[in-house]
Amino acid sequence: MGKARLVTGAKVVPGAGVATGADVVTSAQVVTRAEVLAGRQGGLINRDQALAEGLTPRQVRTLLDHRRWQPATRGVYLTPVDSYRDEFDTTRARAAWMGILAVPGATATGLAALALHQIPGLPVRIPSEVCLPGGGSIAGPRGVTVRRYQSAIPARLLNGFPVAELVPALAQALCRLDLRHGVAVLDAALHQGRVTPSELEQVRHLIVGQRGARTARRALELADDRAESPLESWARVVFIESGLAPTTLQRAFYDSRGRLWARGDLAWQRADGTWVLVEMDGFEVHAAPGALYHDRSRQNRLMMDHTVTLLRFTGRDLHDGSAVATVRQALTL
Repeated sequence: MGKARLVTGAKVVPGAGVATGADVVTSAQVVTRAEVLAGRQGGLINRDQALAEGLTPRQVRTLLDHRRWQPATRGVYLTPVDSYRDEFDTTRARAAWMGILAVPGATATGLAALALHQIPGLPVRIPSEVCLPGGGSIAGPRGVTVRRYQSAIPARLLNGFPVAELVPALAQALCRLDLRHGVAVLDAALHQGRVTPSELEQVRHLIVGQRGARTARRALELADDRAESPLESWARVVFIESGLAPTTLQRAFYDSRGRLWARGDLAWQRADGTWVLVEMDGFEVHAAPGALYHDRSRQNRLMMDHTVTLLRFTGRDLHDGSAVATVRQALTL
């Protein structure tokens, strides 16, 4: 017998219930419905969800055989659908969702929980990490880490799946992050109003005795709600580690009428009262024609203001050391 084929006509999907007239649901429609759900989960869907949407085990097998769906791990399938902004968001979302889709009753924790809370600043690749109620321990399926915690983890539901609350998730994740990513995550959580300074004190208490707590405490010391992007946070850490801590962040300049016309992401004040401003350029911020026009006009105006030196860098300039060297030189002018 040949392989089963998905029906795209008006045949009722087995297991979907009795339907007549306008209520008839085709197999193609059921697949679409399942993939819409997957689009909210990093493009992933598990077997139980697929069957609950009306697909039969045979139809799931056909989707896999025809490679429309692909195995992600045991009982979890990767569909051709996602709804995230870019490949980096998609990569993080898939890792985060895979754990809770693959392990029944599990709670997303740590970096996976932060990704599901949509906190910016995480590394591109994060673990699929979960924990079980009561501190249970099992071997997770391929690619999924099941962690054990001594205390119960406060959680909230996302699409029906438990995800660690933000404060415990930060405490779990922070000790596993390097300083730059740790600061970026904390900055973002503060800037978005997702956590308060008092809640960060709770994080500080929760990390006591953990491996990596020293770096985590340093990240907590440097956290600043004024940072508006992970790139700005990374830049601040790079300059601080190089002995060039900025005087202030988001330094604003106003014209004689009190209108804002310029602002630097990072700013250093020279001894003579003049300023060195740094703007960190991410592609998504400055790529649109309107943004480019505004940036050029603003930069020209700053160039005519002898009290300000404007410097602009990208992430590459942070990595190769040129940003630090240029700012150091500008401060001596």
